Amino acid sequence: MKRITMKYLLPLAIITGLTACGGSDSEIANPIPDPIELSIDQCFLMATSEGDMTLGIDTTNTPVTGGNFIEYVEDGFYDGTIFHRIVNNFVNQAGGLNPDYSYKETLAPIENESSVGLKNERGTLSMARTQSIDSATSQFFFNILDNQNLDYPSQGGYAVFGKVIEGIEIMDIMNAVNTETKTVNGISFQDAPVDNIVINSVSAVSCPSN
Repeated sequence: MKRITMKYLLPLAIITGLTACGGSDSEIANPIPDPIELSIDQCFLMATSEGDMTLGIDTTNTPVTGGNFIEYVEDGFYDGTIFHRIVNNFVNQAGGLNPDYSYKETLAPIENESSVGLKNERGTLSMARTQSIDSATSQFFFNILDNQNLDYPSQGGYAVFGKVIEGIEIMDIMNAVNTETKTVNGISFQDAPVDNIVINSVSAVSCPSN
């Protein structure tokens, strides 16, 4: 798996610079899509230091984004990484940093599939990115509430590609931890958990029956 090092400022882009991400709505030529239902095509158990969550991933409506996440999972990329940003009643963000807050090398950026009609609703899983619309690599976030301001076409949109189907209480427990600003090698990480929240492993499981 060819990797690149991408020390991108997604935490700032998504949390402190929403009005500056990807330009204004007037720059988005495509119309607002009709809302669609998320498809649960493959499921994964995310075992963390706070507990386990089962995630349903959509490869029908978001084949690029869903496939990208699965490729990272199959490579063991997320094992041992941390949730490096927790913003109360907004997002839990993870997927790219080691416990010492060093960045992992990633695959090349992917196409932003935010315009398919999936919404950043509570419990959904979305791709993190920089101000560049097609810049997402490995980092993702959980929407703690319905975050309509992250939906397409606002700021170019943040692509939803899955959701928590079991263990949403773990997501909420994470969102309530104490946070601080950590400075590592001259880089400041705002809203960082005081105690590391570690992704121990992410592994494929059978999807729960309805």
